[in-house]
Amino acid sequence: MIRAIVRTVGLDLRRLSTAISGWQRFTRDRARFLGSPGARTMPLGKDLPMLGEFGESSGHLGAYFFQDLQVARWILTDQPQRHVDVGSRLDGFIGHLAVFREVDVLDIRPQPVSVPNVRFHQVDLAAELPVEWVACTDSLSCLHTIEHFGLGRYGDAVDPLGHLKGLEQLKRMVKPGGRFYLSTPIGPERVEFNAHRIFAASTVTGWFAEGWTIERFAVVDDALRLRSDVDWRSAEATNHFGCQAGTGILSARRMPS
Repeated sequence: MIRAIVRTVGLDLRRLSTAISGWQRFTRDRARFLGSPGARTMPLGKDLPMLGEFGESSGHLGAYFFQDLQVARWILTDQPQRHVDVGSRLDGFIGHLAVFREVDVLDIRPQPVSVPNVRFHQVDLAAELPVEWVACTDSLSCLHTIEHFGLGRYGDAVDPLGHLKGLEQLKRMVKPGGRFYLSTPIGPERVEFNAHRIFAASTVTGWFAEGWTIERFAVVDDALRLRSDVDWRSAEATNHFGCQAGTGILSARRMPS
């Protein structure tokens, strides 16, 4: 419990030694800079020490990065008439889409900042779906979100079946013939309260066994390798494509009525 509280308030004990050694390097570099010719060619402002970036890579490319690129590429290829998103990252996936199209974004949380090409709507899918969102779009995305429904993490009501109820609401939003782009953690099935659920790959594909056709399936594995086209019917799927906590990404089409 103490470790979780410390993490929440922003203290990462594992990075403490990095910060200490970073401070030592900062003071050495600052003295070297001020002692070099040309140091006074620009006015000096207040110091703003960056202590944890010495020797780091040029950027952290995690599962969200590869997932967001993959689904944005699918949508760019599919060119839907309208696209609606529920709960995906504004500072990642939605930002990619907003470059080339308009997006309606639904989230239980407020978003006070206006973003070009993004229309924001605060909606709680645990409640009855408003009539204007029923069969409202030919293209819907929900990336790394369904696993949180009903765990209370984002202010939603606690409900052990919240993910299943939310999934049915999402499906109702898609017109017959429309596509649903979904991603979620995959691996041995479990709940890690209150962070998320991790689903078996077969559970995720089973959600679309009736009335839907899975057109594409991609995986970001535990080593953060994107496999952009895997056979979700294969024997490999029974082992979650080797993942303990990977990401399964699919595109499914709702069958015409």
